[in-house]
Amino acid sequence: MTFSILARCARTGEFGCALATSSMAVGGRCHFVAPGIGAVLSQARSDPALGAFGLARLAAGRSAAEALSDMVASTPHAAWRQLAVLDRDGRIADHTGGKVMAPKGSAVAAGAVALGNAVANDSVVGAILAGFAAAPQAPLAERLIAGLESGLAAGGELAPLRSAALRIAQPGVPFTPIDLRVDLSATPIAELRRYWTLWAPMAAGYVERALSPDSAPSTDAIEGHAHG
Repeated sequence: MTFSILARCARTGEFGCALATSSMAVGGRCHFVAPGIGAVLSQARSDPALGAFGLARLAAGRSAAEALSDMVASTPHAAWRQLAVLDRDGRIADHTGGKVMAPKGSAVAAGAVALGNAVANDSVVGAILAGFAAAPQAPLAERLIAGLESGLAAGGELAPLRSAALRIAQPGVPFTPIDLRVDLSATPIAELRRYWTLWAPMAAGYVERALSPDSAPSTDAIEGHAHG
C-alpha cells in the first residue's frame, strides 16, 4: 500500500526517491540511493534487505535490468514485491509481482519511474509521473514531492496515508544530504513538503560542514539563514 517515484536529474546527476504509504515509518525500509551508483525501491510487503542488495548489485556494475533480475532471483517471495531500479546511466527496470495488491502498476519516462500498489484507482501512478514532469527545471527534490502531491490529488491510496519520505544522493557527496521522513502524520505529504521547505536552504551548509569543516559556517549561521 505505497506509491512512489524514483528519478535521476540529468542536469545535476542527483538520484532520488520519494514515497508515501498508509503504514508507519515508510522511510526506514523502502528506498535506497547512492551517489554515482543509482537508486532502488523495494515496496509492497517490503523487504529492506532486497533493496540494499539491489543497490549493491548496481555498485558492482550491474545495469538496472541486471540488478532487478538479481533481486528477483534472490528471493522466493518475488510475487509479493514491487521493485524498481535506476542505474547510473538513467536506465530503469521495474517489477510488480502477481500477489501485490491492486490497483497496482508502474509508469516510466526518461530517467523516472512511478510505482503504486493498493492505490485508489488506475490513474494515480500516471499522475505521479505527470506531477514530477511538470516543472523540469525545478530541483529534483521539488519535483519528487510534486509527484507525490499529484498522486494524492488523483486519489492517493485506498487507506489514509500515515508516512512519507524523501531521499536524494548528490555527486561528490559521500553521504545522503537530503534524507527527510515523516513517520506518522495525518497529512504526511504536506509535512514532507514543509520539511523540505525548511531543509532546502540548510542542506548545502551541512554538506560543507562535513567535507570542509575548517571553512564551513557555524550551525547558528546555517540555521539562522534558513529561518530568516
